[in-house]
Amino acid sequence: MIRIVLADDQALLRSTFRMLIDSGDDMTVVAEAANGEEAVALAQLHRPDLVLMDIRMPVLDGLAATRRIVGSGVATRVLVLTTFDLDEYVFEALRAGASGFLLKDAPAEELAAAIRVVAAGDSLLAPGVTRRVIDAFVRRAEPSTRPVDGRLAQLTPRELEVLGLLARGLSNLDIGGRLFVSEGTTKTHVSNVLTKLGLRDRVQAVIFAYENGVVVPGDPEP
Repeated sequence: MIRIVLADDQALLRSTFRMLIDSGDDMTVVAEAANGEEAVALAQLHRPDLVLMDIRMPVLDGLAATRRIVGSGVATRVLVLTTFDLDEYVFEALRAGASGFLLKDAPAEELAAAIRVVAAGDSLLAPGVTRRVIDAFVRRAEPSTRPVDGRLAQLTPRELEVLGLLARGLSNLDIGGRLFVSEGTTKTHVSNVLTKLGLRDRVQAVIFAYENGVVVPGDPEP
């Protein structure tokens, strides 16, 4: 059973999400938080598999709450809720350690699928939406003046290629098809990339790739 903490300052939305989640037979809501401070406390208390985290909340916003939860060392993963056009902190939330994001108006089956993906230890990086979000927020950011991370030099040319495709939101299956290798081989490449770069998951790999110029926002598909 996937154990979930809901964090949203709107009681109606929490009730809606609870109803959708509890209707499934493999997930349940163990607690609700009306602000980020409560979300952090409940994550420490219940040690849930996942926190469904709104960004805009009083007392402590979802960005700061995500950073605290991830930094606390608990195994809880964070799935950020966003309205996309209105939330300017999605990229920062991913950088803070969130394992992905979900649009608030996503259909019920997409919500359930996203929860299962993130709770299983994967990252929610849907092609298309992910690219638009990350491109938008990277464009708004100040150009980086720091040198390229030296860990990039540890990657083989094929691993560097895999990192670039990861940053564009491609799944293992899609990457394998693009590179004409099996999905198993792709998983090995992805694992090697994460290990060599010291990254936790695919989301961090995306952030790393954009911050170090492996992919430039607006680049055409390879």
